[in-house]
Amino acid sequence: MQSTYLIALGTLCVAAAFLASRSAAAAEPAQASVLGFTVKDIDGQDVQLSKFAGKVLLIVNVASLCGNTPQYKPLEALYEKYKDRGFEILAFPANNFLFQEPGSDAQIREFCTSHYNVTFPLFSKISVKGSGIHPLYKFLTSKATDPEFGGDIEWNFAKFLIGRDGKIAGRVKAGRSPDSPEVVAQIEELLSAPAPH
Repeated sequence: MQSTYLIALGTLCVAAAFLASRSAAAAEPAQASVLGFTVKDIDGQDVQLSKFAGKVLLIVNVASLCGNTPQYKPLEALYEKYKDRGFEILAFPANNFLFQEPGSDAQIREFCTSHYNVTFPLFSKISVKGSGIHPLYKFLTSKATDPEFGGDIEWNFAKFLIGRDGKIAGRVKAGRSPDSPEVVAQIEELLSAPAPH
């Protein structure tokens, strides 16, 4: 009787440990860095972010009808200034805030090129918060990814700085211009770091 009890108790302990490990794994992000994700570009083609390995990235959720939309201009200026040093801007249109990005991907591309001469990579429209959040943004905003920079996207043109290793190195509030001295200093610091081997 006692051995049956001990066997049952042992089985329960093993099951509890298994369930605990499963829930811990579920809490952890599936990727170690942004470079593990595949996204669709503005033309609907798959893009593996691993192609940006060794570069400094600024990932930003954008919208065409927002008070922050003029940030496209300093974003493009930053891109032109630093792209030859290994800097990329990855722009993800999103309609999460007051429906300020209602257009199709084709309309968004037309708007960005005709109004702001955008030449940095544009991606297909996604959701950056809520139940339909894109896996990339789930990773970026997860407290498990990085307690320092986690938390919901607050508005259009929130920005993440990604180091050459693909890991989150900073977060910039939506309302702060990308060419502000603090942001430029961070970009230059990240660009001066050696590329990982």
